[in-house]
Amino acid sequence: MDVSVHRDPSSHGYRQELKRTLRLRDLIVYGMIFMVPIAPMAIYGYVAQQSFGMVPLVYIIGIVAMVFTALSYKQMSAKFPIAGSVYAYVQRGLNPHVGFVAGWMILADYLLAPSLLYAFSAGWLHGLVPSVPTFVWLLFFVLFNTVVNVLGITLQARTNFVLLAIELVCLLIFFIASVRFIFATGHGAAHLSLQPFYQSNHFNLKFVENAASIAVLSFLGFDAISTLAEETEQPEKTVGNATIASLVIIGLLFVLQTYVAALVHPNYADLNPNMAFFQIAKEAGGTFLYVVLLLVNAVASGIANALAAQSAISRILYSMGRDNLLPFSKFFSHVSPRFQTPVNATLLVALVSLVVAGLVPQETITTLVNFGALTAFLLLNATVFVYFYIRQRAFRHVFKYLFFPLCGFAVIGYVWLGFDRTTFIFGLSWMALGILIGAVKSKGYREVPPVLKDM
Repeated sequence: MDVSVHRDPSSHGYRQELKRTLRLRDLIVYGMIFMVPIAPMAIYGYVAQQSFGMVPLVYIIGIVAMVFTALSYKQMSAKFPIAGSVYAYVQRGLNPHVGFVAGWMILADYLLAPSLLYAFSAGWLHGLVPSVPTFVWLLFFVLFNTVVNVLGITLQARTNFVLLAIELVCLLIFFIASVRFIFATGHGAAHLSLQPFYQSNHFNLKFVENAASIAVLSFLGFDAISTLAEETEQPEKTVGNATIASLVIIGLLFVLQTYVAALVHPNYADLNPNMAFFQIAKEAGGTFLYVVLLLVNAVASGIANALAAQSAISRILYSMGRDNLLPFSKFFSHVSPRFQTPVNATLLVALVSLVVAGLVPQETITTLVNFGALTAFLLLNATVFVYFYIRQRAFRHVFKYLFFPLCGFAVIGYVWLGFDRTTFIFGLSWMALGILIGAVKSKGYREVPPVLKDM
């Protein structure tokens, strides 16, 4: 099959409406921005206490655990290089109605993630500058990200490069200060140590299970790369490769920075769980590094990460809207003729983010974000197995279409079953609402989108 035809949305029943300009490096940067290269800084203290200081090992386990789901994204993005991500993959690979549920569940992740990020960042900056109200910071973040997203994917890609550079420079400064602190002045561990990677008295199956639960949630975001398929050159190759590459690169950065932090301050037990990494930075580089890391973390969450999340959810809404599966579908599927972006979906996400960040407790938002993402991942891994191994009879590809997706399903399923009662109540309530909306829009699940009728 001609590749140009395969990547054209018309081969899947759609018109090319979005601007196709992104390349492999753009998608890798996007994925890294979404996962946040400095994300461990915000939760280092909590993870250290849960893992007996073996934080780097937790992230190594996380890379291994999540790579199976990343491979499932790679397989489905090659077969269906369109903007709907897990919604489109499950819809076309498993069942149209189950696909709607998958899309609805990932909405809980992408739609609420920006709200959570804005709330965190605004809170941090309000703590640094108490004279500026939290709502002002919220409004600033929302307006900035909305303008960038509306003006076009090219501007967003350039902005992502700048934001990623800021985060990596910040990490480099931390590394230099820490190396000097450890090896030049003889503080902290004063030498390389294997303690952060392995402690025989604490390493067992229970540790691996807990580590997987922590780490899986830390890597959420690599999946959003697939939402940009219709804005990417050669998406059938580029999307999958970028998904794997961004996950591995981010994982290595997570391992490196937490290992260095453990060498700076080996006794994790006497750290403030909420500010542990920043305390370590202050110890290694003084007040300047402490303040810089706080500011850059606020920018990384409130602008970089939220910018990517807003972009992802607007593409999901656009994709579901053009299939007429949501209330006000025509509104969501509208694309700006000038900027070639789903402008209405972007503006609605901005409004929802502002309201939710200002009114809904952060714990509630976190609950729905995690439940929605992992439920969609479960359906995705099941889809790879059913579509390729069962329906396409690709029996020779035992690892690619049987072993890997089932491993991904098992890992995600284990974490999913570990959610507490409150999470299940919120998550299943959201699912029930989606099932109801799907039933109404499909007339009792008897109708499918027109683009699927001839499949």
